[in-house]
Amino acid sequence: MFKALATGTALLAALAGAASPASASPAPTPRNQMTINVVAANGSGCPWRSAQVLPSRDNRSFTVTYSRFTAQVGVGAQPMDARKNCQLALDVRVPQGFTYAISRTDYRGFAHLERGAYASLSAFTYFQGESRTDLSRYTFSGPMDANWQRSRAVGIKALSFRPCGDQRYLNVNNELRVFGGSSKVRKTTSSLTMDSTDGRLDTVYHVSWKKC
Repeated sequence: MFKALATGTALLAALAGAASPASASPAPTPRNQMTINVVAANGSGCPWRSAQVLPSRDNRSFTVTYSRFTAQVGVGAQPMDARKNCQLALDVRVPQGFTYAISRTDYRGFAHLERGAYASLSAFTYFQGESRTDLSRYTFSGPMDANWQRSRAVGIKALSFRPCGDQRYLNVNNELRVFGGSSKVRKTTSSLTMDSTDGRLDTVYHVSWKKC
């Protein structure tokens, strides 16, 4: 009888293990390097060749570096400078047998906001052909004169993987807005930027992998 119980217990354990889906555990990071090319850049915040993309060596993330992405109001600013936007179309090539999703994004920049001024960052990332409903919005209030970081993580069940076999572009869309509010816009300047001249303010997109 004890032998029968032991056998039954072992069988149940085996069945439980077999029922666990393979996708329950993250796929290992592929060894071959992914490559990324900017195929289109649209918007006042990223004239062509002013945004650079670089994959990490461990295939776990990639960075986007902007050099002309600043919104501002006040002295020296034009009305159109209060809003800057940038949409990048990225051709991401991944190792054969794998696909990927964006699991977390770390947005970084610098804000100089006078007392009474405020600003916002609106951001979304989606694959070509998907609806753009996953919008993140962050706000900043003056007085502020400092680097900033805002992060957004996606739960494993909510990850949006690129369909296996499809070579869809990854669209990265960000918008900066600055509002003078009650600040003295005729005497001061307030700005919000995602520019990086020293590599410390890159936007980092973290990648999760799945086997096809």
